Amino acid sequence: MATRRRLSLIVFSGDFDRVHYAFAMASAAAATDRPVTMFFSGGALRFFLPKANDSTPGWGALAPAENGKTAIERDNDLSKDGIGTIEELAMACVELDVAFVRCDMGVKANKLDATTFRPDIPTRSGGLVSFLAEAEKEDSQIVFL
Repeated sequence: MATRRRLSLIVFSGDFDRVHYAFAMASAAAATDRPVTMFFSGGALRFFLPKANDSTPGWGALAPAENGKTAIERDNDLSKDGIGTIEELAMACVELDVAFVRCDMGVKANKLDATTFRPDIPTRSGGLVSFLAEAEKEDSQIVFL
């Protein structure tokens, strides 16, 4: 069987719907034995924020959905409609060995501390040069969200 072409997602937007869809695309591709790399930068890095003191998920800090609802409200609506939540999709990606890369420049530009990022999703530090070099080496399909 031929090697499947890698899907390399650049997840830049911090809008809940786009981050949710990035996880949906990544989990679908990985479930069909396609290798996947998710490169997080910009506002999308907020997905990795730790829970707040009141147990609100860190990804609750993602920008509101296109319909104006908060990230948590939109996630609850999707769940009620039988659509995988952002947590379910993210954990599916972990189980399916999706590679998670956090952009060094994005972490600095957003004044985030990567040492506080949630530990249940294994991320590695990287930059655009290494991401693009890997994507080119593997003849990846690159999608920007």
